[in-house]
This record gives sequence, C-alpha cells and structure tokens, in this order.
Amino acid sequence: MRAERRLDRSGWEPDGIPEAVAFPRTPEEVQQILREATLSRTPVVPRGAGTALTGASAAGTGTIVLDLSRMDRIVEIRPADGVAIVEPGVVTAELDRAAGAYGLSYAPDPASLAVSTIGGNIATNAGGLRCAKYGVTRDAVLGLDVVLASGERISTGRATLKGVAGYDLTGLFVGSEGTLGVVVGATLRLRPLPEPTATIAASYPDITTAAAASVALAEARIQPVLAELLDEATLNAIDPALRAAGAALLIVQTDGGPDEAARALEVLTKGATTIRSATDPASLLAARRQALPAIERLGRPLIEDIAVPRSRLAEAVREIETIAARHEVPICTLAHAGDGNVHPIIVAGRHGEPIPASAHRAADDIFALALRLGGTVTGEHGIGVLKKAWLRRELGDLSLDLHHQIKALFDPHGILNPGKALA
Repeated sequence: MRAERRLDRSGWEPDGIPEAVAFPRTPEEVQQILREATLSRTPVVPRGAGTALTGASAAGTGTIVLDLSRMDRIVEIRPADGVAIVEPGVVTAELDRAAGAYGLSYAPDPASLAVSTIGGNIATNAGGLRCAKYGVTRDAVLGLDVVLASGERISTGRATLKGVAGYDLTGLFVGSEGTLGVVVGATLRLRPLPEPTATIAASYPDITTAAAASVALAEARIQPVLAELLDEATLNAIDPALRAAGAALLIVQTDGGPDEAARALEVLTKGATTIRSATDPASLLAARRQALPAIERLGRPLIEDIAVPRSRLAEAVREIETIAARHEVPICTLAHAGDGNVHPIIVAGRHGEPIPASAHRAADDIFALALRLGGTVTGEHGIGVLKKAWLRRELGDLSLDLHHQIKALFDPHGILNPGKALA
C-alpha cells in the first residue's frame, strides 16, 4: 500500500517510501491527523488519484500520505442556485454526470477527468479541453472547506455566484498544491452548457500552419468551446491513420449556433489539407484524451506544460521543433490552442532509466522560450518538484519571497507537502 502511494504520474521518484498512508473519511479525521503530524513535525503529502504530472503528490521517506479518495460524496446539487457541494475525492467525470441529470454541467474537464478527483483538480488549478471558453478549475470554485496544518478548519468563499467580502482566500488555495491546507469540501459552480453545434477536424501540412489557424479563430472573434492541436509525432503515437490527412490536426468545437459554426469552418479551411465536420465527435475527442497514454508507450515522458499568449502560439510550436532538432530528442507537441497552453512532451529514453541530459537541456530551452514569449512555465499542471528551478525566474525575488511568507503563515512548521510548489 505504501509503495502504491509513493508515486504520481510525473515519473519523478522520491527517495524511499512513505512511513504510512492514511485514508480519512471525514473532515474530523483529517483534522486529527494534521494535529498529530504538527506535534510530531511529520511531513504530510495530500493525495487524490495520483494523476499529478509534476511530482506534487509523490511521497518519500518520513512522510505520511493523506489519501482523500474515500471522501467521495456528492453532498448536494442545488440546480436553482447552480452549485454543487462535494467532498475532495469525487471523480471529476462523476460530478459532471450527476450535474447532467439536472441539465447542468461541471465545466472543467482535464484529460484525466475519468479518474482525477476534484481535490486534485483544485490543488493544481487543473484546466482541460473546454477551458478555452468555460474556464479552468479556479473559475468554478466558489468556496472551500480547508483544514490547516494546525488541524483548525476554516471555510472560505461562499455559495453565491457573486461576493467580494474579504480577501480571496479561496483563490489562494486553488493551485497551491496542498502546501497551504487540505481541502475537505468544495462548493462548485455548475453551468447550463449548450449542446455543441459543430465539431470540426482540420488537417494541415505542418503544426505551425495549424497553430496559425487556431489564432485566426480568435482574430475572427470566434470563441470555440475547445481547440485541440496535435502534431505529427502525437498523431503517429495515437494512431497512424490520423496522420494520413496531414502532419497536424486541429479539432475545434463550437456551441454558438450555425452561424458561428459556418464562420469557424470558413476560417479553418484556409491552409488546410483536409477539413470535415466530424460525424462522431466522441471518438475524435476520445482519441485526443488518449494522447498521453499513447506517448507513454513510446518511452519515458517528460511532460512540459507552458502557456504563451495566443498570438504567439505558432511561434512557440515552431521553436519547439527547433529545440527538438537541436538536442536530438523526440518531442510530441499537443496544445489547448484556444488559450495558448502547449504541452511539449519529451520522450526521454526508456521507462525506469535516468533521464538523459539532452532531455533536461531541451526542457530548459522550452521554459526559457515560454518566458521569452511573455508566457509561463506552467499553464495547468503546477510546479511540483520538476519546475522549481524556474519559478524564481518567472516570479522574481520579491514575489517569491512573499510566497514563502504566505506559506509560513499557513504552515509555520512546514509539514504540508514540503519541497513542492515553491523554490
């Protein structure tokens, strides 16, 4: 059991295995565990489904893993208010399905939504395919119940769609990677999402042209629900048949009616080798969600997660190709093109073997590229342990020092997920 909870999906391996794994079922049990951990100064690593991609939920020697997966109740759905109250172990897709019974939806949909949990999504401020139009996890979180390192329990935010009383502590906890407190409950916004009007699959001769097409949508003032970009290497990894129509694929879905769909089709046709309205969008989107598992079959993935201004997306993917060639490492690039979030996934040798130095150099060049283009070193996966070296370069000394002061205020003894999120 301890060995099973040692790793997340990042591939990063901590030293040793955790001392214990706790499976609380109530907030009170979480409070008791944190009180005792504070007294003994024992590090605690909160964990959901273990789908983190940066080492944020990996745990090594001397730690307690706080596995929240058994706190999995959808406590209440309030259709008239458009909110759901849930525990952290609720699986993302299950909440969306439950909301669907009321004609509503939980908008954030990370690629791992079939297994990832709400608590984990909150910890990393997870994004997803629909976030281009309907926002990331932070946009759906109205309030939280949080247990602090001391064992004290606080409530942040509210159950109303509007409210500005006090500082935004809710927003502070979202994306904090379990370093400030442990989420034991969440009040989430539900939306009456319209049915998709059209799903368009456009193939292009290269990824730069495909990226430019996604930018052209924004310039035409078209806001797709999703715009997913896959390069040639990714298409070949998923299914070589997807590559037959072109070296890059852009999947666009709209829900603004026939006129918007027609305008999107007109924009995407320019430069395309083939274009079609998908008759089976479910299978197309399922193929997109299988991109990471397919790449994992090629070798050990070093998963990067930069974001750049949308207007510079084509420049970013073109430079990533140059970086791959310069360091002679395979890179599969896919992107949530609607909001400039790019996933250059470096295939870094065989599973279980050390990551080659060339792969690390390529990753450094990718992070430098993101900052040079006015972007960020992480769009939705978080910092964890893999990107700490770049955090200070993005935030600057004063800002990072303020982050450490906030951490010390909420967790004075440093027991919550130490060594994660902050450099």
